[in-house]
Amino acid sequence: MKIAILSCFHPYRGGISQFNTAILTELGRSHDVKAFNFKRQYPEFLFPGKTQYVTEDDEAAAVESTPVLDTANPLTYIKTARTIAEWNPDLLLTRYWMPYFAPSLGYVARRLKGRCKTVAVLDNVIPHERHFFDTALTRYFLGGFRGFITMSGSVSRELAEIRPGAVFRMLPHPLYSHFGEKLSREEAEKSLGLAPGKKNILFFGLIRKYKGLDILIKAFARLPEDFQLIIAGEPYGSFEPYAGLIDGLPPETRERVKIFPEYIPDSRVKVFFSAADVTVLPYRSATQSGISSISYHFEVPMIVTDTGGLKSAVGDGGTGIVVDAPEPDAVLGGIRKYFSDPAIRESCVLCIRKEKERLSWSRFCSELTEFADTL
Repeated sequence: MKIAILSCFHPYRGGISQFNTAILTELGRSHDVKAFNFKRQYPEFLFPGKTQYVTEDDEAAAVESTPVLDTANPLTYIKTARTIAEWNPDLLLTRYWMPYFAPSLGYVARRLKGRCKTVAVLDNVIPHERHFFDTALTRYFLGGFRGFITMSGSVSRELAEIRPGAVFRMLPHPLYSHFGEKLSREEAEKSLGLAPGKKNILFFGLIRKYKGLDILIKAFARLPEDFQLIIAGEPYGSFEPYAGLIDGLPPETRERVKIFPEYIPDSRVKVFFSAADVTVLPYRSATQSGISSISYHFEVPMIVTDTGGLKSAVGDGGTGIVVDAPEPDAVLGGIRKYFSDPAIRESCVLCIRKEKERLSWSRFCSELTEFADTL
């Protein structure tokens, strides 16, 4: 099968690009696959982080791609559709994670829908941070596709709500495996400048309001001195509200909060997860999470809130603890429960190892192409 993938690839950084690279690599083992990349993903003034691009210390794997789509230039929408059509694929595959991309990706898909099968992998249907125009843009995007891949029950339900009768298949998010092997705890703690012998709680990934870092800081404030909080990730927006909460902690508590407010390059990800006893995802809203995939890879159990697809991914799989609500008391209770008995961690790790066997890229891509064949 000839498969065109239209989305972001190297030199763009982040989880979406990493996911796309993994799919490109796996599908390329059995199919003729070509990556069509963005010429410009976002105008700089719309991008909330420091940079959209990989840097020298990222050590991200470069892949061959054709940069053609400028999301801010409608003239390139036409050129992109024409360029892909000239390659004559059997399947167009793309990703959808926020409504900003609906006009560009939706236009291309609509132009190609009659020439080849079109499938979208949906990270979100309804975005975490909503605007009045989201539903209209999403409907436009969805109209360009014959079928959809969802990665959680919550996204499947959102799809059915906005587009009743949509043809889709739910496939769980595969595990990232390109971050290397786990380090010894001693080596990781030394690399991060952490005090040894503490119970290390990790908050990892982009820092956005819906991810609830403030909830975790408030919960951590009530933990005893043998706990240590590691915050690692680039703020999308101001870090000041979180810095204010941390500055308001008693000095002996504040010194146990270790902050790395920056994009974590691929080569450094293993250091944080090698030092962690548990990853906490105190999200106010969620679909699925790439952070859980990384946590699985390093066999670090999780504490998550009962929101979106996190409960089914973690609670049903026995890979961590699910708390009832995105509130400090609930998160604090989950942390205390996790550390109350070493057998809880041991059970979670055994379940993670079973999940690692199930959540492979080969299985995901095989089921994706089988689904496309049915369209």
